[in-house]
Amino acid sequence: MKKTTIKQLLSTPELIGTEVEARGWVRTRRGNKHVQFVQLNDGSSINNLQVVLDMSRFTDEQLKPVTTGSSIHVTGKLVESQGKGQTCEIQAESFGIYGTADPETYPLQKKGHTLEFLREIAHLRPRTNTFGAVLRVRSALAFAIHKFFQEKGFFYLNTPLITASDCEGAGAMFQVTTLDLNNLPKDEEGKVDYSKDFFAKPTALTVSGQLEGELGATALGQIYTFGPTFRAENSNTPRHLSEFWMIEPEMAFYDITDNMDLAEEFVKYCINYALENCMDDIRFLEQMYDKGLVERLRFVVDNDFVRLTYGEGVKILEASGKKFEFPVHWGTDLQSEHERYLVEEHFKKPVILTDYPKEIKAFYMKQNEDGKTVRAMDVLFPHIGEIIGGSEREESYDKLLARIEELNIPMKDMWWYLDTRRFGTVPHSGFGLGFERLVLFVTGMTNIRDVIPFPRTPGKAEF
Repeated sequence: MKKTTIKQLLSTPELIGTEVEARGWVRTRRGNKHVQFVQLNDGSSINNLQVVLDMSRFTDEQLKPVTTGSSIHVTGKLVESQGKGQTCEIQAESFGIYGTADPETYPLQKKGHTLEFLREIAHLRPRTNTFGAVLRVRSALAFAIHKFFQEKGFFYLNTPLITASDCEGAGAMFQVTTLDLNNLPKDEEGKVDYSKDFFAKPTALTVSGQLEGELGATALGQIYTFGPTFRAENSNTPRHLSEFWMIEPEMAFYDITDNMDLAEEFVKYCINYALENCMDDIRFLEQMYDKGLVERLRFVVDNDFVRLTYGEGVKILEASGKKFEFPVHWGTDLQSEHERYLVEEHFKKPVILTDYPKEIKAFYMKQNEDGKTVRAMDVLFPHIGEIIGGSEREESYDKLLARIEELNIPMKDMWWYLDTRRFGTVPHSGFGLGFERLVLFVTGMTNIRDVIPFPRTPGKAEF
């Protein structure tokens, strides 16, 4: 018998009246001495398949192992359901047990569980309705990202996870070493002798693939990366992870306006893809966690993003009369509360802010003629704040070198990056999207630890 998923069984009318086989995990079992009903789920859909067990065919002893969490396979006729809430059901003719789940110790019983508790059992939480829905949406969004860029002629570039350069200059990097930490080799000055290490120099897990992405763009024209990145920030907030995934397109011959146009088109495409392909899961998440989710997603897709400069945004914030936790004035790095005010209260639309002070932005951003600002752009969303950060990159060798020297960035690690400005430099731009923040927005969840299968945060590296 051909293997079919529960999603296929529920959505293929031609299968009604045929013999089918279903496999999955038991969500619930109820009934009486005449008939038993099992709700079966195999992860392919938020919806369960009802299995009807006529007790004239089966014994109580046979059904004893069929408890919440156990895994079974069932064969029988697929028929239209008489009950509410399901389109069809299986009238079981036979079933078998793959694995049992002791009701006394299996932690996912029918009662509701807090998200905090579920984080402690991240190895089992994908079996819940909530995390099944989140992970299916996450998968669809990952596919949409590749689909979008591939259809636009971009090339997928794999950038290194182990690097000797700190792209953002923040220093919050996880060191990679094979040295014996209990017996570190020292040089004549008493410092750690990294020439004895595996790579013969200090290395770390990447915080961004952008710099290498720029190398790809200045050869292939348009590239995108999509891979894990790492930040060793001691940030215990609902918006930060130590390990997360980033999408970073880089485009030769793009200016800041081209960059903004692409960023807006990209996020709208991804959200629309989720709405078209994950509506059952999104509706479930809306019902359980975020009553305005679908309306907000459609609002982002259907409206043009507001574009204004950082300076204009600061003036609006200063004139708002609102008391912010972090006072705002020209030159301050905007916080989430400032970004959300602009989006949710002032414009009531997504916002793209441009032309930030150069002091609060990275060294590689193109400097404006005013000498004070750079051609940065941040895309701000409701409930999230910044979801995309990007810029036109500085293509002038002299200006980039001066900025590197001004910030005391070690030149020995940056010679290869500067070479792209020495040999056939071109205007180019790019941006970064934190994948989990996109998933957070599309699912309506409120904690970023709940949109990645196994969150890595300060003090937490289980599973």
